[in-house]
Amino acid sequence: MTELFDPRKVWFVGAGPGDKELITLKGYRILQQAQVVIYAGSLINPELLDDCQPGAECHDSAALNLEQIIALMESGVKAGKLVVRLQTGDLSLYGSIREQGEMLTERGIGYVSVPGVSAFLGAAAQLGVEYTVPEVSQSLIITRIEGRTPMPPLEQLESFAQHQTSMAIFLSVQRIHRVAERLIEGGYPPDTPAAVVYKATWPDCQELRGTLSDIAEKVREAGIRKTALIMVGAFLGEEYHYSKLYDAGFSHEYRKA
Repeated sequence: MTELFDPRKVWFVGAGPGDKELITLKGYRILQQAQVVIYAGSLINPELLDDCQPGAECHDSAALNLEQIIALMESGVKAGKLVVRLQTGDLSLYGSIREQGEMLTERGIGYVSVPGVSAFLGAAAQLGVEYTVPEVSQSLIITRIEGRTPMPPLEQLESFAQHQTSMAIFLSVQRIHRVAERLIEGGYPPDTPAAVVYKATWPDCQELRGTLSDIAEKVREAGIRKTALIMVGAFLGEEYHYSKLYDAGFSHEYRKA
């Protein structure tokens, strides 16, 4: 039996990092039933819109302000239509859904969030790397640099760099020279491995590898200015200490304990 989704609510759906098949099965089923879709412009793979039902209203939010987006949602819900807000990656990271949700709540409209695959996961898969390598790094810092949105005082790059753990930096590639400088100032050695993945999982994805001392120049030469993730840390290097999880002796002892 096909699940029917409640048209009295707005459905926020994470579209994944680019590859249309990386939307979740639930997100795909909701999109198939959607009658109004508000999608995040060039950040969303347009092929996803091909899966909408015939006659669905599809609005590119790139040309809309927040009030206009909310007005589209409100009018769709009041007309009894299933409204989907399709956003890139996963909603919980730089998705700006809190503000949208609060404005919907003020209008008496509920909403549901359906998670997606984030770009930091797509980029790791693209490079075939693991952020958490035993005895190398067991933590991941996800952050960005300040832009129109300021950073809290305790969340500066220099502070995070002191940990020298794995790091994924969003929305910052246009200032990668300064990013690299600040990470080195904070404690990362200049030869720390670094990578930049442009449009992870898209057909035109680009991958750049280097170190903090040269990655900015490689990005400049490649002409990458947006839609890219910066990855930093020893997890990108060639020396690994593999987990004992699949070691027969270790597993046996673990089970005994």
